[in-house]
Amino acid sequence: MLADSHCHLNYKGMQEQQQEVLERARARGVTAMLNIATRESEWDAVLATAEREPDVWATVGIHPHEADQHPHVDTAKLVERARHARIVGIGESGLDYHYDHSDRERQRTSFRAHIAAAREARVPIIVHTRDAEDDTATILREEMEQGAYAGVIHCFTASDAFADQALELGLFISISGIVTFRNAVELQATAARLPRERLLIETDAPFLAPVPHRGKTGEPGFVADTAVFLAKLRNEDPEELQRYTAENFHTLFNKTCNA
Repeated sequence: MLADSHCHLNYKGMQEQQQEVLERARARGVTAMLNIATRESEWDAVLATAEREPDVWATVGIHPHEADQHPHVDTAKLVERARHARIVGIGESGLDYHYDHSDRERQRTSFRAHIAAAREARVPIIVHTRDAEDDTATILREEMEQGAYAGVIHCFTASDAFADQALELGLFISISGIVTFRNAVELQATAARLPRERLLIETDAPFLAPVPHRGKTGEPGFVADTAVFLAKLRNEDPEELQRYTAENFHTLFNKTCNA
């Protein structure tokens, strides 16, 4: 059992060989993949893949980079699309102050709309945060005070303190192939201590291919390499880590259990 909790199967470099990519992932034991949307123009294609493939599910959402281009995507629109059985999450959404491709206030407005949609649709939100820890933590906390919702911090690279804040709010934390990088010392320390009941793994394919695939196009099958590295880091049996992270995936994205 292996679950890739975050990949982009319809991105350039993946779409063209999607069936081969899926077959290679299955050959490595991947039994669940979450195909993530980042802009409205992707929604139909992302969902179509999930409708066609029984081990793939989909999300709807607007990446913070795209927030300026999607002022019309509000909570109601996200909730309506999330009614589909194969759409199991909202996002990815959040804040990215590293590149500032979208106005920061527009990012914050979009992020809150996504959280409200996750709360109303009763599906998790997939959170992207980069160089925006304080604002992300503030919004997550303020929105939780407005009503409980589930979620995951995807591709976690933030501080130990932010990890603790996310855990206190009941969120999950997903570790990508970045943890295998030689210079990811702080991330490795955080990943080693995360409670197993809140841990997910992901590829963020086609990005962030883990060691020993650095420099290659990422694929969902590479989640197996990240799992082996994480198990060694945490002094755990690799098969046990694969099992409980897959179970965590289905616990968080519980609509997958109805398929």
